[in-house]
Amino acid sequence: MTAQGNFFTSDVFHGFVRNRVIIILTATLIIGATFVPGFLEFRTASLGLDRMATLGLVAIGLTVVLIAGQLDLSGGAILALSGIATIGLQAELGQIPAALVGLCVGVAAGAINGFLVVVLRINSLVATLASMLFFRALCHLITESRPISGIDPFFGLAVSRPIGGTFTGRTLIFFALIILLHLWLTRSVAGRQLFAVGSNPASAEASGIRSRAYLFGAFVFSGTMAGVAGVIQSLSVNTGSPVFGENIVLIAIAAVVIGGTRLEGGRGSALGTLGGLLTIAALTTAMEYQSVPAYVQAIVTGVILLLLILLDRTVSGSQRRDVTLAALWRRARSSRSSRMNERTLHHEK
Repeated sequence: MTAQGNFFTSDVFHGFVRNRVIIILTATLIIGATFVPGFLEFRTASLGLDRMATLGLVAIGLTVVLIAGQLDLSGGAILALSGIATIGLQAELGQIPAALVGLCVGVAAGAINGFLVVVLRINSLVATLASMLFFRALCHLITESRPISGIDPFFGLAVSRPIGGTFTGRTLIFFALIILLHLWLTRSVAGRQLFAVGSNPASAEASGIRSRAYLFGAFVFSGTMAGVAGVIQSLSVNTGSPVFGENIVLIAIAAVVIGGTRLEGGRGSALGTLGGLLTIAALTTAMEYQSVPAYVQAIVTGVILLLLILLDRTVSGSQRRDVTLAALWRRARSSRSSRMNERTLHHEK
């Protein structure tokens, strides 16, 4: 076997791919701290996390959908539609009831996606692409392609203003939801069954798991999270707009995949998604401080995403092994001990 072949099958290479989020995030923080003044200050981190929170809420929903082996492209359009309902109905219903209606819009939109995919058996890419176009067109129809304003610009300060000088309300909401998702995926029977559905729906169904119910629930959950993001986003700026969230789904998918969730389904984690979001937030903040154009930022994110997918496919095609950081450390110590024993025996001879 060649040296190149040995490298791609080595534990070091497998460990890099499996632990890529930690490695890339650490490298980004080191580079950012070196070239960007004040990059590691708490104020900069708080601002970056606040900007990431809305994206993170959409990514939470996409994590569940991708683990189930499906795809949802309509999150951005649902975000905009929920925000328009939240702002547009304030005069008639009041601010809190209007926000609840906006949340229900997200739930209903997710149910529509679930119906298209699970009941009508339309491919999720095609179904959510069609629903994305429909929801976005509905946004423009309702608002006549113009942003609309709410009745009280101070009402949304609770979600956009730092609490006690620390993090904003929407940042705390995001962290609470990502932790709850982590606990559900790792500690509950339903969470483990979701991975089985994503790995092989037919086998999961044969084992007594209601695969279709899980798939439908995944789309409803994704729509709900997009609705929560839309309500929070619109309240924070006191505006509903038909163009909100136009590119958010693509960036959210990138964050989820960078975090280790496979597009094919059956593998992923909430903490991995958190790591992917932090990586993108750190990269974006560092490049913006250096006045890097937005299109260059998109190129960098795209290149990283493409490389990680290729590397992950290389590792997935080989034999599975334990390549966590702890396992790699144990193997390194064991290898070192073996070499020392060999040297001792050689000297004794």
